[in-house]
Amino acid sequence: MELSPKEQEVLALVALGYSDKEIGNKLKIKYGTVRTHVDRLVLKLHAKNRGHAVIAYILKDPKWVTNFNKKYKKYI
Repeated sequence: MELSPKEQEVLALVALGYSDKEIGNKLKIKYGTVRTHVDRLVLKLHAKNRGHAVIAYILKDPKWVTNFNKKYKKYI
């Protein structure tokens, strides 16, 4: 299961605790688009909710965490 770069970016913002509205503002995309991304992430990762999706992806791709600060520094 691969996530697109945009899905990874949305997931990173979810991991940082941003709301859907805040994610939309940061990525300059509409709220509905954010909801679609989050819903697809939950489905793709067979998660129960957005928090579970973050944990599921970390368990599937531990390297994502290793590169997190470098890749998503602008959001921290």
